[in-house]
Amino acid sequence: MKTALITGASSGIGKELAKIHASQGGHLVIIARSADQLRLLKEELENQYNVSVHVIEKDLTNYNATQEIYDEVKSAGIQVDYLINNAGFGGIGKFHERDWAQDQNMILLNITALTHLCRLFIPDFVERNEGKILNVSSTASLMPGPMQAVYFATKAFVTSLSNALSQELSHTNITVTNLMPGATDTGFGKTSGMDKTSLFDNTATPLDVATTAYNAMIEGKMDIKAGLTFTQKAMLHTLPITPKKVILKMVEKMQQPKN
Repeated sequence: MKTALITGASSGIGKELAKIHASQGGHLVIIARSADQLRLLKEELENQYNVSVHVIEKDLTNYNATQEIYDEVKSAGIQVDYLINNAGFGGIGKFHERDWAQDQNMILLNITALTHLCRLFIPDFVERNEGKILNVSSTASLMPGPMQAVYFATKAFVTSLSNALSQELSHTNITVTNLMPGATDTGFGKTSGMDKTSLFDNTATPLDVATTAYNAMIEGKMDIKAGLTFTQKAMLHTLPITPKKVILKMVEKMQQPKN
């Protein structure tokens, strides 16, 4: 009867992760900005799986949001066993032409909120000497991303942080899993504008990605890729031996909207 806290749980990969965890008999703390969608998910999971689901409506780009989440969980007497940092968003366009407020919120959500939640909950995990963390990064973390410079950079931070924490906690029973999905059929593609590019021609389903991610977290794997086509796998395999200028041109071309 482990309790999982999941950010961005109202849709996409986060919602599927919540369903998977509930199907295993686990309780949940689900967080997103959409209160109505969270309440519907709470009703569905509690009725179907007889688990407890605690809803927190919160915009994680707000500076105090993460501390408020932690305080609410502690006040409710909920012990979080699995921390799943899933919330995040991207946006396409040249760095100097994009709206700064959007990119600033991207940094606040993709980096600051995720990092602070790790910092808040890891001491509790260490005290109990148990716990699992799943941070949702991206295959974008493995290369620079012209036309999505800030998004790719935020995900590089997530991968680097997750791997470092995994090593720091390697002497404990706490694991940190870094999920690097490829293009997935979620709201991300539409909100970022990536749905109009060739990268989103063959997308993975949120359920497939979530299943791979959840199993990897349970097994305590450090890195896991999910939802990749054969071509994407081949491209990632050749990254270490491909000149950076070639990679940059290739990534930029792939992120151009189709005519």
